[in-house]
Amino acid sequence: MCDSQGRPVRLHLTAGQVSDFKGADVLLADLPNGTEEVIGGRGYDSNRIRPSLAERNITACIPPKKNRKSKPPYDWRLYKKRYLIENMFAKLKDWRRVATRYDRCAHTFMSAIHIAATFIFWLKG
Repeated sequence: MCDSQGRPVRLHLTAGQVSDFKGADVLLADLPNGTEEVIGGRGYDSNRIRPSLAERNITACIPPKKNRKSKPPYDWRLYKKRYLIENMFAKLKDWRRVATRYDRCAHTFMSAIHIAATFIFWLKG
C-alpha cells in the first residue's frame, strides 16, 4: 500500500499462489486515519472488501472483474492514479535482492523489503 505520493506505507507478504484480496484484509484493517479513497486493481474486487470500505466512509475505486454479473461503478479518472502503486513496486524491484528473492525465509525477505521501502520513502519525502 502506498500513500498519495507513491511512498510505501504498509507492506504485507503472502504466499505466491494466494489471491490478492485475501491479503487485502490485513492491509485494509490497518488503514491510516483520514483515508478517503482506496484504489485497487481487479484482483481486489470482492463482495467483502467493498462493504467494509463503505461502512468506514472510504471510496473504493476498484474496477469490476470481467465475469461479475452486477458491475458496480467506479471513477476511471481516479483509477488513473493507480500508476503510483505500480511505480512503487517498480522501485522495490530495482533492489536486486528483492526482485530475485535471494532469501529463502519469509522474515528475511520481508526485512529486505522493509529496508528498500525505507529508502524509497526517505528519497521521495
